[in-house]
Amino acid sequence: MSVKLIIVSTIIVAIFGIYVYKQQNEKNLNDYADGGNPDFALKTETLDLEKLKSYGLPILIDFGADSCVPCKEMAPVLEKLNIEYQGKVIIKFVDVWRNPELAENFPVQLIPTQFFFNSDGSPLAQEANPPFDVIGYINQETQEHAYTVHQGGLTEEQLEAAFKEMGLKQQD
Repeated sequence: MSVKLIIVSTIIVAIFGIYVYKQQNEKNLNDYADGGNPDFALKTETLDLEKLKSYGLPILIDFGADSCVPCKEMAPVLEKLNIEYQGKVIIKFVDVWRNPELAENFPVQLIPTQFFFNSDGSPLAQEANPPFDVIGYINQETQEHAYTVHQGGLTEEQLEAAFKEMGLKQQD
């Protein structure tokens, strides 16, 4: 009887250890390299677009959900690019099912939907010719171009091409 109890206890401890390890690993993937600045974290529960624009970096905001199939397919791409372009491009993921209020000021019609902003804070020009279809939105009050949007998933290569169009500074 005590051998069975030891085996069951060992299995439970191992499962718990794996769970804790995976949670810590996921946290590390979403951490940020510049001393803990939450503005550079991938996943967010707050969104201050004006503050993000103040960094003078290209910005990609992806509205999706952790339980959406196309969003799940895109998640590893966003995680990889967030690490690779840390301090060069701001990449944010907003889970609209957990934080629906963050999408209220954006024309999100389906998920995933990405919003692209140049390093000067302006929306990516539709004429910039990224390697995917984009939709332009006009601010009804000012009649100015407010958003450049893509609906659906994107690949790493497509996003990297967009980053260049958005003003990514090249390495020397």
